[in-house]
Amino acid sequence: MAGTRLYHAGNRGLQHEFGTTGLADRMEAVITRTEFTQSDQDFIEQSIYFFLATATPDGQPDCSFKGGPAGFVRVTGPGELAFPDYDGNGMFKSLGNLRANPAVGLLFINMHGAARRLRVNGDARVLRDDPLLPTTIGAQLIVRVTVRVIFPNCPRYLPAMTLAAPSEFTPQAGCPVVEPGWKTTEAFKGLIPPRPSNWTDGN
Repeated sequence: MAGTRLYHAGNRGLQHEFGTTGLADRMEAVITRTEFTQSDQDFIEQSIYFFLATATPDGQPDCSFKGGPAGFVRVTGPGELAFPDYDGNGMFKSLGNLRANPAVGLLFINMHGAARRLRVNGDARVLRDDPLLPTTIGAQLIVRVTVRVIFPNCPRYLPAMTLAAPSEFTPQAGCPVVEPGWKTTEAFKGLIPPRPSNWTDGN
């Protein structure tokens, strides 16, 4: 709708029904931005996971968990971030959606200390020749997101959790590849493609 980056008729209808239109407008005015603050950048680049929302060409939604070492998501400009695509199950649900429909939503959450949530909506490009690719351990593609809107969410409903250990499957420089058990079963024998050349050395 005119004058808003966040709301459409569906949002507005419920805001009117519950008497929150003024609150919603004030929230948008106060919390939304199109460029990352230093605090945003620090939070994103310290995160070891986020949730990625995409949609098919006809609007069917999909949500995926993305994880990696701290710094695997990088703020690459005032209104841009980048993250790697690591080896997965070969379905390419999220990135396939992005090639057909670039609209994307990212949700960063911290439940292992000071609770925090940050949302980033924008448009994504899936790149095979990105300059970050050769030096990003384990990456087979790079996704760059151009921001449309950035906004925090109140973290009041986040549970307090303890991080026991990072995933043993996260690509790490100089570390041997750890394969998930399902890839070694008879059902997938001969179907697993080779690892990317930058899997362990970053060269």
